[in-house]
Amino acid sequence: MRHILCLVYSLYSLVCFGQHANTTEHTQNSLTVWELLKYDAKNTAQGVAYAYTSPLRWDNDDFRKLTTLTVGVFALSLADETANEFFTGQKENYPQFALDFGFRFGKPQTFFALNAGLYGYGLLTKNEAVRKTSVLIISSAITAGTLQSFSKTAFGRARPSSGKGYDDFNPFSSEAMYHSFPSGHTVLSVTMAHAIAKQFDNTWVKIGIYSVGAITPITRLVEGAHWLTDVAVGTILSVVVVDSIDKFLFTKKKYTYKNPPKISWNFTFSTNQIGFIGTF
Repeated sequence: MRHILCLVYSLYSLVCFGQHANTTEHTQNSLTVWELLKYDAKNTAQGVAYAYTSPLRWDNDDFRKLTTLTVGVFALSLADETANEFFTGQKENYPQFALDFGFRFGKPQTFFALNAGLYGYGLLTKNEAVRKTSVLIISSAITAGTLQSFSKTAFGRARPSSGKGYDDFNPFSSEAMYHSFPSGHTVLSVTMAHAIAKQFDNTWVKIGIYSVGAITPITRLVEGAHWLTDVAVGTILSVVVVDSIDKFLFTKKKYTYKNPPKISWNFTFSTNQIGFIGTF
């Protein structure tokens, strides 16, 4: 079942992209496959570099958002143990296929296999929309994945399944039980879902794609592999990185293919609510 779900999801994305891109202009059709590959590889590297250096271009408003976000995550962490009890309590009734899919979809092997198939299709057919989306996915995954890998070791937060508390940290520990923050599975699944969803202007298609991307984060909570804030920060990191690199590819006009309207994300934090609001 899990393999069927992965196949259906990847084929669905390819078919939709192929149909969606037929209405765009392909100004790079005169280039060979090798030239397109080099061009995309260059854009991937530049996208990663842009994302890493983005904080150097932040203004006061960006730093205020970061401060608000930090305070919000800290406040959310106070609910980590309660949330963990709730989610792990649902495991007995949680569908097995969702557990399998959620675990595998967030693994690097599955992630890169799906994106390799997506990019290969775009490269061989010279489909600019698909190539651009794949470049966005891989450059975002490299950026967010590297930050996540370093952070989980540097923070050394104990996983819920370890039996430790949400505030138990052992920085730079080599033990997997202390690699909880943030969630790596969440980073990869949300990165792919957000990057693909941004390419469509149909709200229901977006909802469908985000729903698939949400299976992995929810599964990690149900399995007790991560705290709620691990998943929340992994999601935030993915969204911020994808949006940053997408902005770079668009403003630098790396591809003539134009994306449909984006989702405007706003973080809300008050005495009775914490979260993100996406406006289509």
